Amino acid sequence: MKTNKIFISAIALTFGLAALNSCSSDDSSSLPPIGGYNNADEVAATSLKAYWPLNGNGKESISNTSPTSTVATTYVEGIKGQAASFNTGFMAYPAITALNTTSGSASISCWAKISNTKLVAGGPSNISPIFSLTRTGETFGNLNLLAETHGLVTSDSIQMKGVFRIKNADGSEFGGDAVNMLKQEPWMDATHTWAANKIGGQWAHIVYIFDGPTGTNKLYVNGVKISNSAWEVRNGGAAKPLNHFLPTRPVIGALETVANGTNTDAWNAALKGQVDELRVYDKALTPSEIGALYELELAGR
Repeated sequence: MKTNKIFISAIALTFGLAALNSCSSDDSSSLPPIGGYNNADEVAATSLKAYWPLNGNGKESISNTSPTSTVATTYVEGIKGQAASFNTGFMAYPAITALNTTSGSASISCWAKISNTKLVAGGPSNISPIFSLTRTGETFGNLNLLAETHGLVTSDSIQMKGVFRIKNADGSEFGGDAVNMLKQEPWMDATHTWAANKIGGQWAHIVYIFDGPTGTNKLYVNGVKISNSAWEVRNGGAAKPLNHFLPTRPVIGALETVANGTNTDAWNAALKGQVDELRVYDKALTPSEIGALYELELAGR
């Protein structure tokens, strides 16, 4: 009897330690905070309007919205769990209520793995769209995040671009973009900045922000600002609140005219690449929030 009690106690202790170790490895709250956060979900949590984990499906997790159209999309190992892999493909969604209104500012955060689409420096290329909050019948939506290969430096250089289209009070359009210049051009003065951005074929954390109160838009990659400073300020630096054209719907991996089948432009194509951890915020993320998102998600948190 004594032997049996010892044996049973040993089994209980073994299972107890296993359970404890399992909880410890899965519980990010037991790890040191990064930037004051335990996990990426805590960053600007009250401003998070849409989140696509892309863990084996295309469902937007906050509204529980699935895509209405999925083209050439599979799932592979991502930066955090699984990621969506597009072979000249995309996922188009119906309107999501939380994305129809805006505070006047917004941010798009994601991880992407994109290869250069230009084979030779002087050759043709097409864009690599990551996300678009569309406008009906228009190529560029209210907010758009994409990569392209204009100004090719090396085969691993990827130029990033964020594009906005704001609806003015009279219904007209006010548009602009933030662009990552890959190299210094002869015409650039001291107000211009550039970054080679050699992220081709590897996972990179990409953030595009539009700040309505200051009329600015900026791009960050792996926690570092890469957009050309001379082109970040729009509307002379005066307030220019983001106001959406409606109806609007999200598309991952394409712009509107590709998603609706009306595209006739050779440069406009669906994405060949991978996307993970896509988040849309109703605010301009701060540099510290962007840095925390990058570090947390890189750590799988």
